[in-house]
Amino acid sequence: MTDMTTETGATRELTVGTGAGLVAGTGGDGRQLGADMVLNIGPQHPSTHGVLRLKLVLDGERVVACEPIVGYMHRGAEKLFEVRDYRQILVLANRHDWLSAFANELGVALAVERLMGIEVPERATWLRTALAELNRVLNHLMFLGSYPLEIGAITPVFYAFRERETLQTVMEEVSGGRMHYMFNRVGGLKEEVPAGWTRRARQAIDEVRRRLPDLDNLIRRNEIFLARTAGVGVLSAADAAAFGASGPVARASGLDLDLRRDEPYLAYGELDVPVVTRTAGDCHARFEVLLDQVYVSLDLAQQCLDRVDRVTGPVNVRLPKVVKAPEGHTYAWTENPLGINGYYLVSRGEKTPWRMKLRTASYANVQALSTLLPGCLVPDLIAVLGSMFFVVGDIDK
Repeated sequence: MTDMTTETGATRELTVGTGAGLVAGTGGDGRQLGADMVLNIGPQHPSTHGVLRLKLVLDGERVVACEPIVGYMHRGAEKLFEVRDYRQILVLANRHDWLSAFANELGVALAVERLMGIEVPERATWLRTALAELNRVLNHLMFLGSYPLEIGAITPVFYAFRERETLQTVMEEVSGGRMHYMFNRVGGLKEEVPAGWTRRARQAIDEVRRRLPDLDNLIRRNEIFLARTAGVGVLSAADAAAFGASGPVARASGLDLDLRRDEPYLAYGELDVPVVTRTAGDCHARFEVLLDQVYVSLDLAQQCLDRVDRVTGPVNVRLPKVVKAPEGHTYAWTENPLGINGYYLVSRGEKTPWRMKLRTASYANVQALSTLLPGCLVPDLIAVLGSMFFVVGDIDK
């Protein structure tokens, strides 16, 4: 309420409609005033990349509290791993984050290889690294196209998918799959790449690198896009660390952490891996980190392909028909496109794991929504939600 003075000098009270919770107490007829609205976003919503539910408490159009409710897509992947042998696990593992299939199956293979003490051939290591970076670009391009779409910009998704199709062609040629590649094996890769594939892959990388500024110039400094994202949904470095956030979401808040550089695996120890960071921690910073990471990953993939051409030898290790990991346990973590994925493997010496626990990036990242969303307006809620770059299958597993 505010006091309004009329031209005659009299004072009257005026109630302004800024929120259901503004006026507390009860009316003269006994009606309860000031009750906050509880609103569900989801479980099915265009900006959730799957089936996620947000339980919001609203005061008018302002979010007072947010509770992410997960589990609608839970498929029990970890329990399914326990009744399948290690080759079959790879088929399941590449599906929880369907945009990062190669990286998912790679993490499982690394965990099993570590427990079995397998040394992967050098050529397979460099090919794995190149394919992992191409998969990272494919993941990022999906979000670079879909995120602007969620807040009203239609054109960027066409540019993003043009580049995705160029890279999907070479990934499909080498593996036979467009989403679930199933190209990793315990001990290396499924098979040697086709003749001339590295040349065609480099050509695809050159095309994408040349055309990427079309997408970059269209959206990065767009006034409308800046108005919707700059200063919105700020995640501090302290909060990012507290929630266990990683990947582009954490690096946009200033957390300078990247396993490819800090705890190298595959061939990353022999590469100079630039880590893209920002300090603003807002929606725009998260988008910029994702965009700039594409340039970095294209360069890394090209370096790996150049090295592949100079390395000869097998791409896998010959293993028995039934693979059994020795009794023990190990933990392997990788810098997946959306953040750090961890694979905790416990074996009792059988052909199936006794336990395999997944630590997925999306699960940790989405928890920060409970801190990010309170205080923002409903129109900004979708901008914040989309900027967390999660896949719900990666949350629910």
